Amino acid sequence: MALPRSNYDPRRVCLNPFPDLHLDKYKRTVGVYIAGALFAIANWTFLDAAVYSAHARVPWGDEPPVHVTFVDWVPGICSLLGYLVVNLIDKDRIKGDEGFGDSRAVWRARLFLFIGFALMAGGLAGSVTILVLKYALNDYAEMFKYYGYANVTQNILLMLSAIVLWMAQSTNGEYEYNLTL
Repeated sequence: MALPRSNYDPRRVCLNPFPDLHLDKYKRTVGVYIAGALFAIANWTFLDAAVYSAHARVPWGDEPPVHVTFVDWVPGICSLLGYLVVNLIDKDRIKGDEGFGDSRAVWRARLFLFIGFALMAGGLAGSVTILVLKYALNDYAEMFKYYGYANVTQNILLMLSAIVLWMAQSTNGEYEYNLTL
């Protein structure tokens, strides 16, 4: 499917433009709060598993067979870095709006956006890998598999939080005015 010549812009990367959401007055604020709640729940879930692991006692009296180690922290750190990169990018620069004179600035912004999402996807893939290799294949009790479930949950919720925050910040705010002459 080709675009009509009148709608073609050689600076565009994607055929489909970013969604332009026009929400009510307070929906932007609600979206930011929802993203913050998802972010807090994500990190709280993993920290709960880390604290639970540090103080775990098994009923049969031996030492617990597995603990949360630095390897379990790495996917969350990658996702947090990706989250920061994605949300520090100026949304207008990615769209190519606002008359940015340097076309390389748009390209660099899109590259950083890709790197941010790649970090979050790598964090999610790493957490699933740790869940499978460290916890699921070793036939531990269900109380120890919780550490892996919490790791995957953290990364999924961080990705959801980034998406919700992106959508909430790309809407027109309650104090923004679009004046056109």
